[in-house]
Amino acid sequence: MFAHILLIDDDEDDQFIFLTALKAVAPKCACRIVNNGADAIRDLQVHHSKTNMIFLDLNMPIMNGFEFLAILKTDSLLSSLPVTIYSTSDDPVDIKRAKALGAEQFISKSWDIQALIDELNGIISLQQA
Repeated sequence: MFAHILLIDDDEDDQFIFLTALKAVAPKCACRIVNNGADAIRDLQVHHSKTNMIFLDLNMPIMNGFEFLAILKTDSLLSSLPVTIYSTSDDPVDIKRAKALGAEQFISKSWDIQALIDELNGIISLQQA
C-alpha cells in the first residue's frame, strides 16, 4: 500500500520543495495539491476515500489552515484523517492551537530539503505502520 496525500498550500515554491522531498521518501506516493482550505474541503468530499493523510499550511487565502481544521474535525466522514501542519510558523501559540484543533504533527518549513525528507520519512512510515 502506498500513501495518498493531500497537500494544502498556496505557495508554489513550498509545493515544489514538498514534492521533491516526498519523491525522495516515497516515489510511488500519490499527492494532490490544492491552494486553500475551501478547495481542500471540496476535494475531500470527492476524494476522501483516496486520502490517507493531509499536510496543511496555516497561512492561505480564502480559508486558512485553522479554519480548515475546525471544519475537517467536525465532519464525521473526514475527521479521522491525520493532519500534519506544514507551515512557516514556528510560533508556540500556533502549534498549540493547531494541535488543539486536531493536527497530529507540526513541521516548520525551511529550505533544508534533507530535514524535510527526514520528517516526511518518519511521518509516512508511522502512518503506514
